[in-house]
Amino acid sequence: MKRLILSTAMLLPIALTMSACAESEEAGAGGDAGEVNIYSSRHYDTDLALYDDFTEQTGITVNRIEADADALIERISSEGELSPADLLVTVDAGRLWRAEEAGILSSVTSETLNERLPDYLRHPDGLWFGLSTRARVVIYNKAAGEPEALTSYADLADPAYRGDICIRSSSNIYNISLLSSMVANEGAEAAEDWAKGVVANFGRDPQGNDTAQIEAVAAGECRISVVNTYYLARFAGGDDEQKAIFDSIGVIFPDQGEGANGTHINISGAGVTINAPNRENAIAFLEYLTSESAQQYFANGNNEYPAVTDVEAKSVVEGLGDFTPDTLNAAEIGRNQRTAVEIFDRAGWN
Repeated sequence: MKRLILSTAMLLPIALTMSACAESEEAGAGGDAGEVNIYSSRHYDTDLALYDDFTEQTGITVNRIEADADALIERISSEGELSPADLLVTVDAGRLWRAEEAGILSSVTSETLNERLPDYLRHPDGLWFGLSTRARVVIYNKAAGEPEALTSYADLADPAYRGDICIRSSSNIYNISLLSSMVANEGAEAAEDWAKGVVANFGRDPQGNDTAQIEAVAAGECRISVVNTYYLARFAGGDDEQKAIFDSIGVIFPDQGEGANGTHINISGAGVTINAPNRENAIAFLEYLTSESAQQYFANGNNEYPAVTDVEAKSVVEGLGDFTPDTLNAAEIGRNQRTAVEIFDRAGWN
């Protein structure tokens, strides 16, 4: 695996974090039959193992750039037809939608991807494909007692939980996507009523990441929060201090049962770029990422759920319990992002 070296003149204003791989010269726009150039906002050691395994199986060399998703999208846009990028890999439907809006993704038709992935994890026009998922769940402080009447996201707006909730800011992509799904499922008016109700229940101003919410709930700073399962699994599989924090927290998978929408999920996904010089290799890499071995890497190595439903994972996250996911197509979540941001602003969710 090689990293792409960028000249100073080509750098975006936002600095790009380069992968710590073997040095190589920058991949040219002309590409090479034995290479694939990946622009990724994921930054996990598990992904390095995936790249190495793909190269071992196919002989195709993986070159990559790691950076913030918005920086990568802007970079691919600015590079235009000369971009060496073959594949954009990022986290959350909102960021995939931003790439779609920027016009940097191309349609892919693959029987392999269509057979392996459920339709809600595939863009209707093949612009991107979901590769792994994380559930956005409700957590509570066990010592304060289980909020037994809280079974859905809608319940978070119940006045019974006034002063109980701590949560991330409205600018967080996970919260934007959660509200986007509500707009799609329940309508904008109901979503706005919900946002206003949750704001009224804040126990503190929105702050911190998901890790901070977990620590706050465990410490009794607030009773209830909303976090991704990926972060919970880190605590469950961590050192003694982290395990103690996890043991003090209860988990609720919202919106389960007949007639419910299912628990909201975030996706890690990827799309082939519109000017990909190594398009066939990029498609081959996408198909590889849905293979059983790659899905096991995602699940067991990085505490995510497999996107391929018949893959049996054995990671810490599986111990959180079974659940039914919301099967709203992730493209719908993307399309409602602007509406969600406007609702947050009107609701006073900072």
